[in-house]
Amino acid sequence: MEVVDQVLHMNGGTGHTSYANNSLYQRKGISMTKPVADDAITNLYSSISPKSLVIADLGCSSGSNSLFVISELIKVVDELRQKFGHPSLEYQVFLNDLPGNDFNTIFKSLPSFQEKMSNQLGVGVCPIFISGVPGSFYGRLFPSKSLHFVHSSYSLHWLSQVPEQLENNKGNICVACTSPPIVLRAYHAQFQKDFSMFLRCRAEELVVGGRMVLTFLGRRSEDPSSKECCYIWELLALALNDLVSKGIVDEETMNSFNIPQYSPSLSEVKSEVLKEGSFSIDHLETFEINWIAYDSEVMNLPDVFFDGGYSVAKCIRAVVEPLLISHFGDAIIEEVFCKYREILSDRLSKETNNFISIIVSVTKKRMIMIDQDVHP
Repeated sequence: MEVVDQVLHMNGGTGHTSYANNSLYQRKGISMTKPVADDAITNLYSSISPKSLVIADLGCSSGSNSLFVISELIKVVDELRQKFGHPSLEYQVFLNDLPGNDFNTIFKSLPSFQEKMSNQLGVGVCPIFISGVPGSFYGRLFPSKSLHFVHSSYSLHWLSQVPEQLENNKGNICVACTSPPIVLRAYHAQFQKDFSMFLRCRAEELVVGGRMVLTFLGRRSEDPSSKECCYIWELLALALNDLVSKGIVDEETMNSFNIPQYSPSLSEVKSEVLKEGSFSIDHLETFEINWIAYDSEVMNLPDVFFDGGYSVAKCIRAVVEPLLISHFGDAIIEEVFCKYREILSDRLSKETNNFISIIVSVTKKRMIMIDQDVHP
């Protein structure tokens, strides 16, 4: 696989297989975690009352989800400033993702977004300045102490690279129930390294008292190969292995493909936050969304498509297709996702399967310097 920074991005545009049109599950997760984000931004504004507010959305992807998050946060702050009798704030919003992200689709939607916000907030509200920031959030992105609020939704389970020592993960494309212990340890170690770096970078960039609200795929079990976090990827591996059995995909090519994704447990997230030490934890919990709890009205599709696998296959395709193309080429894509939908429809019709998410809300601490001088 090519360097992750170069090939990891969601399907761009607004077409049939785009992330913009196939991120209903992520939107549902954002809606479910809104009370936590609202509480964090409320506490931030109440304690700091900045004259201008700087917000960063990390892993924004393309489509309406990022701008939905931003609009909700700004509406909460505007209601608060009116309640306190404060003048209108200036808002600086940074939308971040890897360089391959489809920023153009977001930028094209900005005029209508600005008009909508102006209508909702009323006359006299300061403009909202929005910029795109390409780059990995596993490194520094912003000047020191320049951010007030960081939001990231369904991005931090993506690793900075495919872990090493995955040679024995044959037949799998990620952590799976048949993965040997060395593979589980490699994925966990990569998550620890990446999440620790993320926290260190954001600790430099946030002001004291700044907040972060982070949501990512996770698990309740302490077993990293548990079904609740690996099942969907295991079924995609079955679809790919079916193509191997037909001679369409080379076995060696299949065995060398692994996805840079890890779903941590609650305790693993807590451990890394406490170990890094710059943040206090305000809220930490898991929640779940049923994979087949789709909304036909939102998706605007005929009932015939709702076979339990159609919407899930489209969601996963929007997320992982660029990685598959970079490794296998584009000739197999239609066939692999046709088979994947077939497998999903069969499995999800027989059993309930939810995907688990973790949300953590943290505040940057005021670090107390201890005098190291030794006096006689």
